[in-house]
Amino acid sequence: MVDLGTGDGRSVLHVARLQPDSLVIGVDADAASMREASRRAARPPGKGGFPNAMFIVSSVSSMPTELDAVADEVRISFPWGSLLRGVLGRDAGVLAGIAHIAKVGAEVRALVSVTARDGLAIAADVDPADYEAHGLRVIETRPATRAEIEETNSSWAKRLKAGVDRPVALLRSVRVDR
Repeated sequence: MVDLGTGDGRSVLHVARLQPDSLVIGVDADAASMREASRRAARPPGKGGFPNAMFIVSSVSSMPTELDAVADEVRISFPWGSLLRGVLGRDAGVLAGIAHIAKVGAEVRALVSVTARDGLAIAADVDPADYEAHGLRVIETRPATRAEIEETNSSWAKRLKAGVDRPVALLRSVRVDR
C-alpha cells in the first residue's frame, strides 16, 4: 500500500501494525512532517519498530522510478495543494504520478474535503475523462461515511473536523491496462 501525501505518517504506521506481512510506503514532499514516524518505523521490531514501513520524500509528480507500478493499493487522505488538484483532475502531472505507481487492477482511494471557506475555487468533483487519460477508471464518487473517515487515522482529518464540520467525498478509481 502506498499512502500519498502521508503528512505525519501516522496512517502508514497504523496500517503497518495491522498488516505486518505487507509493505506500507508513505510519500510526502515534506520530510519534516514524516520525521517522527520514520524514526519510529526504523526502530528494531522489539522496540516498537515497523520493518514493513518506509517513507519517501518526493512530490507525486516526480516520484522515483523504483515506485513504478509498485502499489496494489493507493490511499490519499485529505490532500492539499498540488496533490488535491491532481486528485480532482486539475493537475495532469500529479494525476499521472498517482496512476504511475499503481499496478493494473490496483485501487486508488481518496478522501477529499473542500469547502468554499478554503478559498481554493475548486469543487470536490472529478471528470472521469481526466482519469481515463491516465489509465484510471473512476468506479465510485460519493459522500464518505464516518467510519471511512475514522479508518484513515488521519490527524489532519481530526484537525479539520472532517465529516463533522466539513463534508468529505470518497473518490475511488482502479488502474486499468491501456
